[in-house]
Amino acid sequence: MRALLCLAALLLAACSPQPAVVQGTVPELDGVFEFDSLRIVNDTGETLTFDVYLATNFEQQRRGLMYVRHMPETTGMLFIYEDMSIRSMWMKNTYIPLDMVFARPDGTVSSVIANTEPQSLRSLASIEPVAFVLELNAGKAAELGVKPGDVLELHLP
Repeated sequence: MRALLCLAALLLAACSPQPAVVQGTVPELDGVFEFDSLRIVNDTGETLTFDVYLATNFEQQRRGLMYVRHMPETTGMLFIYEDMSIRSMWMKNTYIPLDMVFARPDGTVSSVIANTEPQSLRSLASIEPVAFVLELNAGKAAELGVKPGDVLELHLP
């Protein structure tokens, strides 16, 4: 039931026709992305909360965190895709190292790529088809113990 509710919440966010653009915590992204809260629930039930920018359309997904020079510790970006596919990311024009958390349509974490290299053109891909990619500051996933099987839950008002 929890997975179904998580999926419904994530799908509602992905399908909203005109996302509300609000002020967040990264000036370079304000006015371009919707901003919301995301919870990561681990296998012991512990909840970790992040403020995330939502990349829901092609232009936002193409831009991602490019040109961002600083991101607060509890901030990230969630890429929301309409379909499942192998997702491949790169770090072109991205100045901060990141952790990439790949998640299935029900929000369960599939894999994590830690400590990516800033400005690299190397392709970093999910190990299976996924619908979501969460980018956090490098080292955050390991510090908080984020791992496959954990669940992403997007907070909707």
